[in-house]
Formats: sequence, structure tokens, C-alpha cells
Amino acid sequence: MKKFFSLFKNKKFLRGFIGGVVVLLAIAGLLFYQFTRDRVFIDDSLISAPLITISPGNSGQVSEMDVTEGQMVKRGDTLAVVGGQAIRADTDGLVVSANDVTGSTVSPQTQLIQMINPVSLRVAGTIDENKGLNLIRVGQVVSFSVDAFPGKTYWGYVDEISPTAKQEQLAFSISSERPTQQFVVYARFDATKYPELKNGMSAKMTVYTKTNPNL
Repeated sequence: MKKFFSLFKNKKFLRGFIGGVVVLLAIAGLLFYQFTRDRVFIDDSLISAPLITISPGNSGQVSEMDVTEGQMVKRGDTLAVVGGQAIRADTDGLVVSANDVTGSTVSPQTQLIQMINPVSLRVAGTIDENKGLNLIRVGQVVSFSVDAFPGKTYWGYVDEISPTAKQEQLAFSISSERPTQQFVVYARFDATKYPELKNGMSAKMTVYTKTNPNL
């Protein structure tokens, strides 16, 4: 051990050691640059699909609730009967919530059922406006992972970029610091290829900004 520490008293060895560390740090920096170049990372992401809200067309008493949460339905299936009229599904979908109010009188403002179409699942990632948003374009290739299946990579493409910030600031504080706005980037993927992906799963997204959006 003493012999090892005595080496650091040797100026020639010390210079060589420091030089080696500098080279290693430079290599690590270069590898990191190569890995992150032309990529935008969006860690705050979620698998989601647009909600389809089902409400009665007219006021009336709910005599039947024919679906439950988690049930798959086909277009044309009866979802509920209100005031003697059947409410049918306009599309295939998955019921994510069903408000069983059988026997109650409801109005067109009552939200009876919420559905999603699994084919419409997308990755929605929230990104600060100064973290590479200006580099993202519709059509760019996207890879993403989900917490539920660690180590597996999925692929898609940028489908939409929100035109407005998630939460617009209506008033500025006394501070001169400008607030950082956040925008949502949506990525489409082939849901039939990845049937294990479910609505609400947490995800992390990488956008490859040098991929050709026109392909």
C-alpha cells in the first residue's frame, strides 16, 4: 500500500496519471455527446388515448346499464337504456368508467360512460419549451420505454405537437424571471403490434430529430 501511494510522489507518474484521467474524461464526454446528439429526451410521458364520453341524448330514467369498467365493446353494442332508448357504441372500444345509476333520472349533461379506442393509443410527453421543443417535427422517429416492461424498446413517430402550452400564465409575478411553459408531444405507434401497452402507463420518450419527417 505504501508503495502504491509513493507513486503519487513521483511527478512523472503523477503527470501521466492526470493525463490518463483527462483522456478518459474526454472519451466519456465524446461518447455522451454522440449518444445525445440529435436526440430530445422526454421523461415525463404517458400512454394515453382520447376519452370518448357517452351521455344520453335526452333526459330519462336509466333502466339498464349493459357495460362495466374494463369491458371491450363493438360498434353498435348497447351500452345503456335511458328513457326506453338504447345508447349504442359508435366505435369499438374499451370501457374505462361506467357510472351505474340504474333507476335514476339523468340528463344529456350526465356522463354515463367513458371509453377509449385502443387503436388510438399514443405516447404523450410533456416537455419544457427550452429543452429541445424547437427541434421536434411531426413525422420524426420516436423510441420509448414503459416502466411496466423495463428493458423493452418500442417505436413510433411524432404525430402531433400541442399548439398551446399546457397551462398558460395569465399573470406574471413581481419577479422578472419569465415562467417556462410546457408543451405536449404526441407519438403514434402501432397498438396492434404492442398489445401489452395499456392506457395510463408511465413512459419515457426519445425523439430522433435528424430523421426525415417526410418518410
